[in-house]
Amino acid sequence: MDKIVPPDSEEPKSKSQIKREIAALKELGKQLVALSRKNLTAIPLPENLMDAILAAKTFKREVLRRQLQHIAGILDHGDADVEAIYRALHELSLPHKKEVQTMHEVERWRDTLIAGDDALINDLVHRYVNADRQQLRQLVRNARREQQHNSPPKSRRALYQYLMDLQSGN
Repeated sequence: MDKIVPPDSEEPKSKSQIKREIAALKELGKQLVALSRKNLTAIPLPENLMDAILAAKTFKREVLRRQLQHIAGILDHGDADVEAIYRALHELSLPHKKEVQTMHEVERWRDTLIAGDDALINDLVHRYVNADRQQLRQLVRNARREQQHNSPPKSRRALYQYLMDLQSGN
């Protein structure tokens, strides 16, 4: 069987390579269907692709599978700039990644404070002007006491929330 040769390529693609590319386009289609309408408008999509994506949002099971194949076909035939779509999806994911990084940083602060690093309290008070040293010490003290007595983590959560408020500037 002859291999398919794209017009702009010197070397023919293998059947496996073609299948991988189609699978990647189907996955891209799934990601696009999962987006909200608001986020879809931020992505450079041709009208026929946008219509196919909006239609797929209403489908279930087998019809959805066929619609995703149709979306992959639209993406494959060059009607859409696939690289621009990937870049736009990446841009949409950046705020979420930053939010997750912030949450991890605040969790590290909380755990460090509960572990006994009181120098971090001074650092936080100097870094954030609205930080209340007395309240911070009290939250840390209560969280340590909870940990020692294996109590529910009410103060631990309150300390985390206080640190999140400091980080966000509230």
